[in-house]
Amino acid sequence: MRTPPSSSSPSEPASHPSNQFALLGQRRFAPFFWTQFCGAANDNLFKFALTVMVTYQLQLGWLPSSVAGLVIAALFILPFLLFSATSGQLTDKWDKTRMFRLVKNLEIAIMALAAWGFARGHVPLLLACVFLMGLHSTLFGPVKFAYLPQVLSDRELTGGNGMVEMGTFVAILLGNMAGGLLVAVPEVGHTQVALACLALALLGRLCAQFIPHAPATDPHLHINWNPFTETWRNLQLARQQPVVFRSLLGISWMWFFGAVFLAQFPSFAKEVLHGDEHVASLLLVVFSIGIGIGALLCELLGRRQVEIGLVPLGALGMTVFAVDLYFAVRALPPTELLGVGSFLSHGRHWRVLWDLAMLALSAGIYSVPMYALIQMRSPPTHRARIIAANNILNALFMIASSVLAGGLLAAGFTIPQVFLFTGLANALVAFYVFLLVPEYLLRFVAWVITHFIYRFRVRGAAHIPSEGAAVLVCNHVSFVDAVLLMAASPRPIHFVMDHRIFQTPVLGRLFRLAKAIPIAPQKEDAATYEAAFARAAQVLREGDLLAIFPEGAITLDGQLQPFRPGVVKILQQAKDHGLQPPVVPMALSNLWGSFFSRIELRGGKPVAMVRPLRRGWLNRVGLDVGPPVEAAQASPEVLHARVAALLREGEQALPPAR
Repeated sequence: MRTPPSSSSPSEPASHPSNQFALLGQRRFAPFFWTQFCGAANDNLFKFALTVMVTYQLQLGWLPSSVAGLVIAALFILPFLLFSATSGQLTDKWDKTRMFRLVKNLEIAIMALAAWGFARGHVPLLLACVFLMGLHSTLFGPVKFAYLPQVLSDRELTGGNGMVEMGTFVAILLGNMAGGLLVAVPEVGHTQVALACLALALLGRLCAQFIPHAPATDPHLHINWNPFTETWRNLQLARQQPVVFRSLLGISWMWFFGAVFLAQFPSFAKEVLHGDEHVASLLLVVFSIGIGIGALLCELLGRRQVEIGLVPLGALGMTVFAVDLYFAVRALPPTELLGVGSFLSHGRHWRVLWDLAMLALSAGIYSVPMYALIQMRSPPTHRARIIAANNILNALFMIASSVLAGGLLAAGFTIPQVFLFTGLANALVAFYVFLLVPEYLLRFVAWVITHFIYRFRVRGAAHIPSEGAAVLVCNHVSFVDAVLLMAASPRPIHFVMDHRIFQTPVLGRLFRLAKAIPIAPQKEDAATYEAAFARAAQVLREGDLLAIFPEGAITLDGQLQPFRPGVVKILQQAKDHGLQPPVVPMALSNLWGSFFSRIELRGGKPVAMVRPLRRGWLNRVGLDVGPPVEAAQASPEVLHARVAALLREGEQALPPAR
């Protein structure tokens, strides 16, 4: 069972913050945010300063400047492969606040050692510190993402993850810039880097002191210290939940995709854009800002819920702008190396920056809902270990991206062609993932309909249970009723639907992908009728949401029809298995007479509307959700009265039909 969000203090407001930025004013989030911000900034300040020092300031025969960046990156990522599994176990077993403070204490010790290394110019010691900072990040990763769902509600998860993603990339950007500037100062540069790294470590530890108590989720866990067997066990654990595991693969692909672009920015700036090192830094700035904006947009676009329908939108943007980037640089003439001012004075370069910004923004939109989905659907007792499995996969995918990009370049591909190949591969990977997990595609369709066809308003969404079995009953107004209910619930819903709706073009295919349950009148098809109730009972036994339209057919006049007794049979079968799921009444309002609804012509033949009868494009429609009804009280008459009352309230709350 999911641990409920804990209050940071007795004075913590009970209501949700107005937006994701308001979380920065709450103790349950703000100290954690600044702790991870300082850690990310310190990682990148240290690594980039060391890279610049080895590349430009020292002449080391055993570490050529051409491979220094690769060696540093490899040393930093190696601990993710070796120790992520152990880190996930420690996070599940120990209090997360204790983990935060231990990790920050470790960072102070590492930075003290690194400060001596910078002062002495001792590169082997500094390389060892790179490995240790990778260990620090390996320990921090699982606790960072396991902490959020423990203190934030489902409606805050997307915003909280968006803030963390934005903060991380801003910290990366500022850390890289500060590292490059400080180490370049004559005579005192190394000392300044040492002091800055140590100061950031101390500041991060100070912030961690104010993180509120977050108890262990599996305190009796026995630690397996063998990283290899535990890594395999974690991957197998994640695979037990297909949606979660495939989301892990989706996030790892995003890191693969991003690593290809980030690794090539220096060469891309010099060889393709004909810009100097400051232009390469500009590309990094644009990319980081794009990621941050995309991450923050997820809460707004998802109406403050975990909206995985944004993932296909992000994947589409990643491919479109990667492909356009290839065409944007094809006609660039060779010139002398340009500074930032000269580079920006050429109009054709703005298209390149636009493509990079939108590509990064799309990646932010793509990743945040996936992180939130993993946090929400992973068992709390195993959440950190599943996140550790994610870190292992991320590391493997980033290594694979380096190997693939290097292989393509060695085979004669140009950098723009590598970008094009990656963008096209992203389309194929996304298509494959969405076939494996059709929920992403279905939620995307729901998101499009509720943003671009209807203006959709939901009231009472908190009445939809965040966990456990429940039956949802709703009036039946159109062919897209199920899609609208899907858009209102962060949890997947299994629908019992008239078998004839599966014959509808496009929508029928979508409902099959959603594994909706077809039902036919008993006299017409007894086998389908009985199979529907058997499947409905199984859904409730598995603790999922089941939705039924008790009218039995789409209304032809917009009026609520009598409820059939099917819901009673469903509840009786659940009772036979020892279950008494609550029944949640719902009402769709202002929808009849619009797109996808039906009307009865004079000849008596019902047809789907091609044009709206009395309501136009972007018509306001609503879904009102009422308090749950106990199973023992959920007769068709009681449910009909509840839905009718919600329907009246919904119609009154919306503007009159046009």
